[in-house]
Amino acid sequence: MDVKNMREYMGWLYYQYLLITGIYVLEPWEQSIFNTVLFTMIGMVVYTSYVFIPIHVRLALEFFSVIRSCLLCQT
Repeated sequence: MDVKNMREYMGWLYYQYLLITGIYVLEPWEQSIFNTVLFTMIGMVVYTSYVFIPIHVRLALEFFSVIRSCLLCQT
């Protein structure tokens, strides 16, 4: 894919983003505020997932390994 096609494709994706979210009817300063809030929220979700999901997975694995070991001890 050459640079011109990539640029046209990225422009098409941006246009689809504008249409799907409905922000094409907003003024440029309103679009900036909307995009800032949206990307801030997405960034916070990604960061929180990165920090807390491994902790919860580890705790779940520990919990289920304790249950399994208790069940094996009873038999």
